[in-house]
Amino acid sequence: MKAFLFVISFSFCQSLLCQVTFIINSLPFNHNCKKDVFISGNFEGWSGGKEDYKLTKNNTQYQITIPKLRETISYKFTLGSWDFVECHLNGNPIQNREYYFKGGLDTIHVKIENWETESQKINPSTASKNVQVFSENFKIPQLNRERKISVYLPPNYEASTEKYPVLYMQDGQNVFDLATSYSGEWEVDETLNKLSKEKDLNLIVVAIDHGNAKRISEYSPWPNPKYAEAEGDAYLDFIVNTLKPEIDKTYRTKKSAKNTAIMGSSIGGLITHYAALKYPKVFGNAGVFSPSLWYSNKVITFTEKHAGLKHLKMYFLVGGQEGEGVVEDVENIVKILKNNKFPRKNLYTKIVPDGTHSESFWKTEFESAILWLFSK
Repeated sequence: MKAFLFVISFSFCQSLLCQVTFIINSLPFNHNCKKDVFISGNFEGWSGGKEDYKLTKNNTQYQITIPKLRETISYKFTLGSWDFVECHLNGNPIQNREYYFKGGLDTIHVKIENWETESQKINPSTASKNVQVFSENFKIPQLNRERKISVYLPPNYEASTEKYPVLYMQDGQNVFDLATSYSGEWEVDETLNKLSKEKDLNLIVVAIDHGNAKRISEYSPWPNPKYAEAEGDAYLDFIVNTLKPEIDKTYRTKKSAKNTAIMGSSIGGLITHYAALKYPKVFGNAGVFSPSLWYSNKVITFTEKHAGLKHLKMYFLVGGQEGEGVVEDVENIVKILKNNKFPRKNLYTKIVPDGTHSESFWKTEFESAILWLFSK
């Protein structure tokens, strides 16, 4: 018991000796100082604004001290939700900020140029003309919610009678359009338009907006008391049994698993991994980008139990600059798959040494992943 208490006390002391204080001492000229400011990042589930991470305010200066929760943290500042996130002066999204804990006490001075709001968004939509809104308020009966669904159709869709494979993507706000993203877009539509012309690769893409404050819950296969309850099973039930049948009814789709893919990044990568192993008769291809495998140890036993699949193809991507243990987590989960009879020819792992946990990284790697997943 004494040993246990010593370990706890030692860990607590260590956390106090390794922390960073963020001080915002430069704010937009029109900032309302009555507003609360929050820090949100991979250390708290990218919630957009949890009460525990509200900055303390002293006149026009805000600050917060964060202990070492992970070796490297990615973060942004918000006014309480992703609808009001920091951005460039011209309204363009900024990339995620990053901080590496070097040990000891550190102070970072922060300048925020602008807050993104609906009235300040000056950028027109960057979505291609073959991207359409399937529904602004598609009902999710499993969760008693609604969600925007966007669909990309191949350039030759209207002029043909072909049927097409379908890719389902998480975090739909960031898939096609800079105007709706909060950290940059993947440019999936531009990339697929190019591949249609150069490689004759034509897909339908269904982009499902995340649930803002409910994002972590919906992408969580298992509960994590530090972050959110687990609503991942209900969310996937929605995709498989509500959304996919409606998409298949509305568009000319190839309905089989080998022609259906799912893709996501970060916690969206975790739910993608889970979906592919749980529903191999629905999803025959999975793009698992920078998955948050640290979120629950249950991912290990779940992967061991469901690894013996003959036809599923899985593409794992991870960057060497994403933080301590992230590469090792992906390498470990791939090893578990291989050791439990997952066909090696159906696995592809790409580790990019300078890759970061960001939309800009995932954007540049999307083409390679989709070409491999849909290679014959």
